[in-house]
Amino acid sequence: MPKGPEAFRTISEVADDLDVPKHVLRFWEAKFSQVKPMKRGGGRRYYRPEDVALLKGIRHLLYSEGYTIRGVQKILRENGPRSVMTPRDGDEPPIQQRTPPIPDVAADAAKSRAEGPTASEPLEAPSGEHLPGGNRAAYISAILEELQACRELLAGAKK
Repeated sequence: MPKGPEAFRTISEVADDLDVPKHVLRFWEAKFSQVKPMKRGGGRRYYRPEDVALLKGIRHLLYSEGYTIRGVQKILRENGPRSVMTPRDGDEPPIQQRTPPIPDVAADAAKSRAEGPTASEPLEAPSGEHLPGGNRAAYISAILEELQACRELLAGAKK
């Protein structure tokens, strides 16, 4: 018989639900102070529905969004646990305040160098996105220029 939505879950149940090993949940408990399962005799963990929602949000940020542990810690510190919790049925999704995206200097450089009809016909990238500038060579060249500019900025910062 399945448990109700408000029932407490064991570490095995949560690990199966999130498709992560149990040791990962214990590691996250050590890294994220907001994850606090209730412990019974013998140190057995029981996760509340809020704990599971928080863990699902952490998993999403780490595995799907590509955040680092420190990045998720910063989000939790600045915005609180509710900002990453996955919504339960009928709840509104959380508003996540993230750092603004870095301007795409490579796209701007490629676009400014692109000439003729190739710029008006975007080339499909493997991910399904359009390559700026219409051709791979211009795109790769723009990326290299951006990396060189970053190298120069770093060299200047070290002085």
